Amino acid sequence: MISLRNHKIALVGGAGFIGHNLALALKKMGADVEIIDSLQINNLLAFTSGNSSGKNNDLYRRIINQRLDLLRDVNIPIEVTDARDYHALSPLLKKINPQVIIHLAAIAHASRSNKDPYNTFDHNLRTLENTLDYARGVNLEHFVFFSSSMVYGNFESGLVTEESPCNPLGIYGALKYSGEKIVIAYNQVFDLPYTIIRPSALYGERCVSRRVGQIFIENAIQGLDISINGDGVDRLDFTYINDLTNGTINILENKNSKNQIFNLTYGESRSIGEMANMLKGHFSNIKIKYLPKDKLMPDRGTLCVDKAKKLLGYTPNYPLEKGFVDYINWYKSIC
Repeated sequence: MISLRNHKIALVGGAGFIGHNLALALKKMGADVEIIDSLQINNLLAFTSGNSSGKNNDLYRRIINQRLDLLRDVNIPIEVTDARDYHALSPLLKKINPQVIIHLAAIAHASRSNKDPYNTFDHNLRTLENTLDYARGVNLEHFVFFSSSMVYGNFESGLVTEESPCNPLGIYGALKYSGEKIVIAYNQVFDLPYTIIRPSALYGERCVSRRVGQIFIENAIQGLDISINGDGVDRLDFTYINDLTNGTINILENKNSKNQIFNLTYGESRSIGEMANMLKGHFSNIKIKYLPKDKLMPDRGTLCVDKAKKLLGYTPNYPLEKGFVDYINWYKSIC
């Protein structure tokens, strides 16, 4: 077991939904955490006046400022730097001199990626290349890359393991899978120790990425219809943010996590209709309408987490009945 106390950890793209929650959890364990983030992707600069005209911008600015306040309260520094700029990123990482780098910088939305592949490539692969190029030249203990369940494409049997074939659909999944291959190649060429994490259908406090659970709750609070793409029977392995952060900590604490790929999800799929019906228990007047399914959205299901349980001692604790209810109550408290 590796102690994370006083461990120097840099989170590239770390002011986002996953990153800030992970940074707070690591800091609580005594790690020396520092964040590098441009604040451009699903973050403060994306929701300032003139950059976006979304109807929920005021809400999202409040949520992001809550993130930043929480980080500030525990003295986690944020270096506002664009990771696409190698000549800015490399000397900054050299100054921080981390033992562990966690790479999170990315466009975190499949449909946006398909609409703007150039920008997605820039933010997903350019940032990764720059971070890896720094990491290969130093004696880094661990490089952690956040991938996605979208790398699998259609789940052939409703369940996938880390050994299942990857056939991603669309730009987002293809770039995530490309990122995995690049990370593995840096290990092959430069002996860079890595771990790849594949999360799925994340939800939880202080997310502004317009994930399905977030959209459902915001529409319900505003008295709007809930839209489901498809007939509601499509299944996702909904994962509460606390399970993901706890699993990531398990990875950093265990030497046998290195040079491995892990599914880090709840480990049990639920239908989108179930999530919508759960919402009805808190907003009885909501109406559900069904829209055509996006042809680039794969048929998914459960991600097996047996490998993470066996090698890491990973224990997911938030079924939808617990995590989603906590999420709903948090939204009610801020709206």
